[in-house]
Amino acid sequence: MVVDDERANLILMDRLLRTEGYSNLALVQDPREVIATYRQAPTDLILLDIKMPHMNGFEVMEQFAALNDPLVPPILVLTAQHSRDYMLRALSNGARDFIGKPFDRAEVLARVRNMLDVQLAHRMTHDQKDMLAQLVHERTEEIRRTRLQVVQRLGRASEYRDNETGCHILRMSHISALLAQHVGWDRDQCERMLHASPMHDVGKIGIPDQILLKPGKLTPDEWEIMKTHATIGADILSGDDSDLLLMAREIALTHHEKWDGSGYPNGLAGHDIPMTGRICALADVFDALTSWRPYKKAWTVDDALDFIRNGAGHHFDPDLTELFFSLVPDILAIRERFPEPIPEAD
Repeated sequence: MVVDDERANLILMDRLLRTEGYSNLALVQDPREVIATYRQAPTDLILLDIKMPHMNGFEVMEQFAALNDPLVPPILVLTAQHSRDYMLRALSNGARDFIGKPFDRAEVLARVRNMLDVQLAHRMTHDQKDMLAQLVHERTEEIRRTRLQVVQRLGRASEYRDNETGCHILRMSHISALLAQHVGWDRDQCERMLHASPMHDVGKIGIPDQILLKPGKLTPDEWEIMKTHATIGADILSGDDSDLLLMAREIALTHHEKWDGSGYPNGLAGHDIPMTGRICALADVFDALTSWRPYKKAWTVDDALDFIRNGAGHHFDPDLTELFFSLVPDILAIRERFPEPIPEAD
């Protein structure tokens, strides 16, 4: 782009540059049109006069600087103003080079060529950075998807070992995410809760069948073995520093802790229990109570809500329980969205 208020100078530069094989030249006589012309057809180099009506070259350079464009074209000042102050001001305002008029044709062409070479190298570097950033983003997304698939498959594995259904996992995880949202967690944290909470009982993979699938009441010794599924799950999910698996591990370890300290495996109480565990305890217990199992009938919603209400301050975080009750319509909508399969008649 050549910017000069003298038409004769524009014609001269047009001929000079076209003779050397340059194309896509934009000739601008009114400096007020420079930015609009550039936005319509970005160029690789600006040849700019300084002393012009309506807007001088320094003001044009300020407009280019305000674009905050990482690929803004270099500016070569061509001016009859020869003073040192003009040159230093132009260079300080963003000009890359300065040539006084009248100029030497060979010198102008040499500097134009050099500045275009530099701009080309700058563009290549910028494009390479964009490409590398895109590759990093794609690789990060691939790793995230892989981790998520591992977590989901572990959840499926725990379902096969237990009498719980996939619908329970869906309901429990969506209720957990709903509670997390209303506790004030951000979108990413709620999404992690949605995908990490299905891991809450993954440790049941390590519980013997005769205990895990026992239709009757467990003996005290059997119950102690059953309780180890929390630490087994935490162990299965340990060793990875991703936010998703760190949350999944925390949930597996703490979702059986109770507000009054009577839970397991570590007897944590009150706010010492991570919020993830407190949330999942509520979601898991409510949905488990209202779900049919081979060894029990489904409780009514009202009976399950009474159980939750009576457990506030003992089993459950009382503030979280209050929040739970404010969200009952949404929780019941989740139950309708993921209904329990009707058991087949004998």
